Amino acid sequence: MSHVRTGAERLAADPTLAGGARLGLITNPTGVLPDLTPTPDALLAAGVPLTALFGPEHGLRGTAQASFSENDAVDARTGLPVYDTYKHSGQALDRLIEASGVDTLLFDIADVGARFYTYVWTMYDLLESAARLGVRFVVLDRPNPLGGTVQEGPVLDPAYASFVGRFPLPIRHGRTVGELATLFGFDVELRVVEMEGWRRGMSFAETGLPWVMPSVNMPTPDTALVYPGTGLFEGTNFSEGRGTTRPFELVGAPYVDERFAPALAALDLPGVRFRETWFTPTFHKHAGVPVRGVQLHVHDREAFRPVMTGLSMLHVARVLYPDDLRWAGPELFMDHLWGSGTLTRCLEASGDPRDLCPPPGHPEGRLLYGDRL
Repeated sequence: MSHVRTGAERLAADPTLAGGARLGLITNPTGVLPDLTPTPDALLAAGVPLTALFGPEHGLRGTAQASFSENDAVDARTGLPVYDTYKHSGQALDRLIEASGVDTLLFDIADVGARFYTYVWTMYDLLESAARLGVRFVVLDRPNPLGGTVQEGPVLDPAYASFVGRFPLPIRHGRTVGELATLFGFDVELRVVEMEGWRRGMSFAETGLPWVMPSVNMPTPDTALVYPGTGLFEGTNFSEGRGTTRPFELVGAPYVDERFAPALAALDLPGVRFRETWFTPTFHKHAGVPVRGVQLHVHDREAFRPVMTGLSMLHVARVLYPDDLRWAGPELFMDHLWGSGTLTRCLEASGDPRDLCPPPGHPEGRLLYGDRL
């Protein structure tokens, strides 16, 4: 079976595509070639002058949970120094890059296509630092696992910018990391090593590439598909399935009763069915407590709209459990996930958040229905 040639695979075949004399690679376990050779190993074998490695949230090896990273100073396999970028920005990140001594930064991390996934904001912060320091930046492009034909969700209000969104993008942004790096528009010497063979309408399975977990709670492409919608439950006291083998496909709470699954099924949302289920998270929210909820089963990827699905689920939860549903996380985390305060205000006023989504074609709401790029 043929496969999409990623930027990393192209660079390993032609080291001149990057340039630079002292290169630092920002990567994690998703940085592999199609035969699963880690990108650092492949580039070193090809003669690319790597002198440092940089790790994002979850760490260079991907062992850490959300909001954590690793702290190894040296990579045991390559012998290269490792710099932890997580929770570094501004001058602190500048100092980290200066300490590494690199003249070029390479970025090779797989994104999942949702604005509130943090890897693209690691890239954003590093691009900003590179612009200040005069360091070159090279993005080794990879597919967006949600494809590149549909955008969905509200565009971030800059007043709500954070590490789960620094630039005005919709929740499902429909772009590759290389396209995002260009869109961000920093005054930096930027090169994107583009893919070969990728088409915007491809599902991840059609790329022929292996799925490597981008983080510990993103085990499959199915997880990535539902994440732009059910990821919003991270801002509530519902379990979004962390601590189970199906994070973000399982959603529930101890106070959910027999009404939840039928109410969701009655909405007849496109491309998805809801199965009532019970689960006990092993960590995170409601750890060790049996909860009742649903599993999402996507049967039509083209028709499925994750953001509208997540909104609809939040609406049903608010209607059925008005005294139990609560916001969770620091500083009204839901507002940062959604990209503004409109969703929490709507729900607190007992409104229907689907009213935030005017019909398709309406200039203020078309993205929420899946506008095509």
